[in-house]
Amino acid sequence: MPRLSTVDPTSAEPQARALLGKVERALGTTPNMMRAMAASPAVLDAYLQFSGALSKGKLPGRVQEQIALVAAVENDCGYCLAAHTVLGAKAGVSEDDLAAGRSARASDPKTEAALTFAKAVITTKGFVTDEDLDAVRKAGYTDGEIGEIVAAVALNTFTNYFNSVGQTTLDFPAVPGVIISH
Repeated sequence: MPRLSTVDPTSAEPQARALLGKVERALGTTPNMMRAMAASPAVLDAYLQFSGALSKGKLPGRVQEQIALVAAVENDCGYCLAAHTVLGAKAGVSEDDLAAGRSARASDPKTEAALTFAKAVITTKGFVTDEDLDAVRKAGYTDGEIGEIVAAVALNTFTNYFNSVGQTTLDFPAVPGVIISH
């Protein structure tokens, strides 16, 4: 049972209604997470602006989706795991890489280096080692792209925590065989 209420887009206050309308137009649906965020239009706006800004970065969308899978598993967020499994597939991530991404692995070595680094950022709370940085740089990532990996971790950690606090009702297919604790 959800612990945070969701906002009905048709009866939302004007700012929330406008933001939820953007989500509906972009995704063709309004996920429960964003309906819950709309209880504070500032929260939903912050999320949309942050994710929108990252979508204009150098990291491909499929890599960002795989980072989201790593974060979902590391932060025990079943909602985000389900959502980013669907969104990752839409971004072109193969079924094998969607499954591998849950363990910070990928068929492409450069992508795997980004996922390994993202996992290190999460597990060390940002206190990565010089070796962690050297490895992601040797894989071909610039400092700007490393910053985008950290930003993707931060954005996904926010959504993971938001959904865990709110126990958001799942509106994406659950990922079979994956147990996320709550």
